[in-house]
Amino acid sequence: MESNTGRPQESAGGAKKAGWFRAALALVCGCGLAACSKPASSIETSKTAATAEGRIVGAKDERYAITGEVIRADLERKLLIVQHDEIKGYMPAMTMEFIVSPGDLALAKPGQRIRAEMVPSTTGDIRLEKIWPDDQAATATVAAGALQLRQDTHTRGKHAYREVSELVPDFTLYNQNGRVVQSAHFRGKQVMINFIFTRCPIATMCPAATIKMIATQRLARDAGVTNLELISITLDPAYDTPGVLKDYADLRGIDTTNFSFLTGPQTAIKDLLTQFGVIAELEGDLIKHTLTTLLIDANGKIAHRADGSAWEPKDFVAKMKRG
Repeated sequence: MESNTGRPQESAGGAKKAGWFRAALALVCGCGLAACSKPASSIETSKTAATAEGRIVGAKDERYAITGEVIRADLERKLLIVQHDEIKGYMPAMTMEFIVSPGDLALAKPGQRIRAEMVPSTTGDIRLEKIWPDDQAATATVAAGALQLRQDTHTRGKHAYREVSELVPDFTLYNQNGRVVQSAHFRGKQVMINFIFTRCPIATMCPAATIKMIATQRLARDAGVTNLELISITLDPAYDTPGVLKDYADLRGIDTTNFSFLTGPQTAIKDLLTQFGVIAELEGDLIKHTLTTLLIDANGKIAHRADGSAWEPKDFVAKMKRG
């Protein structure tokens, strides 16, 4: 039976209407520490929780926590069909069509369990945002990695910061394909790591850092460096889901064969920032953050770090060739 976008395929159940949320970007620059604006909704999402009725507390707009199983991705109509669980006090379990981002649509697989936020609209078209894998084993693996990293940061205490020549900490995150990636996967390779977020509006900050990482990837390949992996870890995991990171890479034509974009629990990201000496502070609707780019050798030790945006791709490639 045909159905309208965002309406149930199996039953009529009514959906409440709400307008789309709007976020304004602001820009503040300081001495050595830039403030990249971040819409308030993403800041709050990391702290929000669903009420007993399923509505998310603290969100600027009307949205509901939802879990379910992907039935199929309709690529032609750009819709995701999901058999979702009951949203208590709002909607019974049913199969529905949802509007999703191109990245989320590309990652969806039949039978996959997901969790997300459902956003009704005044038009009746319902979106799914902030889509995360909800596979029990993967979720447990990422959670265990975050706990281990939290304990490591706590144990190191005031010495949490990793100096050049120290081993990098172990971590477990999701990549832009929604797969669980552990730091052990990169052992035996040279690795470049930086920290960005997809909505950073300052051209000389995250956008410039990504451009330099792409240039390094190209120069390293031309120079015959075959054991290189590049990693960009998000500063904004509340917004930068695997699907958002996939969109970010695809829109820029990035070769992800050896370039991973990682996201995961807020606590894990915070601990990595602490151990790598990256400053990222929330002030109202702003993220003030520094730029750091690291080169990790094949043994997992920090071989070089460049703070700020003045580093050159050719200098990193020269160090890779010597390594």
